[in-house]
Amino acid sequence: MRNVSQPTPDAPGGQSAAAPVKYDLTTLAARAGEEARPNRAAALVEPIYQSTVYAFADLDDLDRAMSGEDPASFYYRNGTPNAATLERALATLEDTGAALVAGSGMAAISAALLGVLKAGDHVITDARVYGVTYALLAEEFPRLGIEVSFVDACDLNEVEDAFRPNTRVVHVESLTNPLLTVPDVPALARLAHERGALLSVDNTFASPAVFRPAEHGADLVTHSVSKYLSGHSSAFGGVLCASPELVALARTRLLRLGGTISAFDAWMTMQGLKTLGLRMRAHSGNAQAVADVLVNHPRVKAVYHPGLSDHPQFHLAMDLFPQGFGGMLSADIEDAPRFVKALAGRIPLAPSLADVITTLSWPWGTSHRPLPEPERRRLGITPNLLRLSIGIEDIGDLLGDFEAALDA
Repeated sequence: MRNVSQPTPDAPGGQSAAAPVKYDLTTLAARAGEEARPNRAAALVEPIYQSTVYAFADLDDLDRAMSGEDPASFYYRNGTPNAATLERALATLEDTGAALVAGSGMAAISAALLGVLKAGDHVITDARVYGVTYALLAEEFPRLGIEVSFVDACDLNEVEDAFRPNTRVVHVESLTNPLLTVPDVPALARLAHERGALLSVDNTFASPAVFRPAEHGADLVTHSVSKYLSGHSSAFGGVLCASPELVALARTRLLRLGGTISAFDAWMTMQGLKTLGLRMRAHSGNAQAVADVLVNHPRVKAVYHPGLSDHPQFHLAMDLFPQGFGGMLSADIEDAPRFVKALAGRIPLAPSLADVITTLSWPWGTSHRPLPEPERRRLGITPNLLRLSIGIEDIGDLLGDFEAALDA
């Protein structure tokens, strides 16, 4: 539930006062962000504002926009009305107070971290993070004079031992890609805050429909919006959800680096966002059902899903994710190449995730390709590991597809 201010007509002095109304996330996802845009009555769906620049009445009008006193779009790189609508919606869903949309998930993570880090600072990060995030932290940050330590974020003692006097950020994923481990976000937030550091959480695999890191102490929450937030493979971008102060720092970095989201991608994401709550229920239920079937099949060596009782963080996951775990799972499958071929024409091999249709990915050669081979194997990412992004199809049809491929 969320408290959303709605005007009440009988406020003292004839003024409309804000009375909190409790809405479920499904309702918020359908409505959030658009309540503040102009000409609401003229268009039920917000238009796409494709103009790269805007005209102003006079110098004072322009100065108010440039200073932030009267926020307005004035140049495409600085944002568009579509981006502003999406930012309002995502700040509401993650309950952070502010948000910043960017041209990609990596642009959002880069802006979030560079907004609070400088040369000489130190970052602690989970060794299991997404491959390109790993490369950013392992290769690019040291070039900027930022030190990075890779740890097992599920081992709180190891995280605690990694802290230094110059540690400024701890970065993890709420559900790691691709093995679905579950770091203890509340405990990590306490550890970080006790030492004057911030906790950064990439929430892409979960979405705010099933987990909201800020409610558990996270300071910086990021997403690739092309995944569950949009729900289709037609929009591209990223978002940082954080306090207004932290978003302002990140926005400065993003504008200087030029990581702007397009008006069309922001608009497309808003269209998908409206069904987030409904979609995530279907994703979560289907993924749990597929995991329950695969774990008992003789040709499946291992299944990685937080809803399985043998998952190493099962009890923590049940506590943090009471509404389900989203649509992601991974499986180590005997003769994975044959399995993929057997699914051809039914379930596509596509190196992304979170579409409404089920897809397969091969972490060894795609998402985690930037990691050295010994590190991939050490983390449990093998050539036979497949990542399954379970869609919202009929569960009987899905199970039939997987069982037929395994038996082929």
